[in-house]
Amino acid sequence: MAGTVAFPQPAVRPTRYPVVLMHGFGAMAFFIADGLLHAEAMHLRGHGVLAYAPRVAPYDTVVRRAAQWSSRLEHIFEETGAERVNLVGFSLGGLDARHVATDERWQGRIASVVTVSTPHHGTPLSTYLLEGPERVATWSVQAMSMVGRRAWVEDPPNVAASLAELAPAHVEGVFAPAHPTPAGAWCASYSARAGAGVYRPLRFTHRLLTQLAGYNDGLVPTASAIWEEHLGTVATDHARLVGLGRGGAFDSLEFYLGVAGVLRERGF
Repeated sequence: MAGTVAFPQPAVRPTRYPVVLMHGFGAMAFFIADGLLHAEAMHLRGHGVLAYAPRVAPYDTVVRRAAQWSSRLEHIFEETGAERVNLVGFSLGGLDARHVATDERWQGRIASVVTVSTPHHGTPLSTYLLEGPERVATWSVQAMSMVGRRAWVEDPPNVAASLAELAPAHVEGVFAPAHPTPAGAWCASYSARAGAGVYRPLRFTHRLLTQLAGYNDGLVPTASAIWEEHLGTVATDHARLVGLGRGGAFDSLEFYLGVAGVLRERGF
């Protein structure tokens, strides 16, 4: 019989400001109970970090998603009474976070922006899906639209428009110039690189993206995810970064707890 543990509760390691986990693009939210990053937020709360993982439309433009994120921030500020918040954006959620952080409405209220596998330079996969073989483009948009309607009933999905915004030409030529480094916020990023054990549904896109852009996590090129202070490249794929395929070497719960630890060390 194991000996009695004096403190079976998880160690309390709060951050100075609440942490808002911002999910990305697509249907993965449809496959996880309570939505993407909910389990990670609950794990953070178990360690004393006041964390939130709200939901917004999975298939929509950055501007429209950012408007929804802003309404979620209103709730968080009202509920917590916090002066500032930390934004942790996964994938497209990182571009959303950059948009929110540069909005005059939130000037001085965003303590930090940390992005995780965000396509800061776009992903050629979106270009392939929109401009590649007609059958692929048509099927992709139709399939995403169908899943998007089930995953988010409030508004119809804008699949083609949101995919177009992820193309390298748009992110680098339109989005980036309009979204300089947010004033007064600490900004950093994590990139990811998948290995041989890539999540099964991402194996085709991982191979394709390897041909198009080199190292990647199955959806986002590793180099594209580097922005501002680079905190490292995580050895995993895009799906496992949000808890799909749990049980392997990578633990998304502990990863985001580690992100919170970095925020705490930086005084946020």
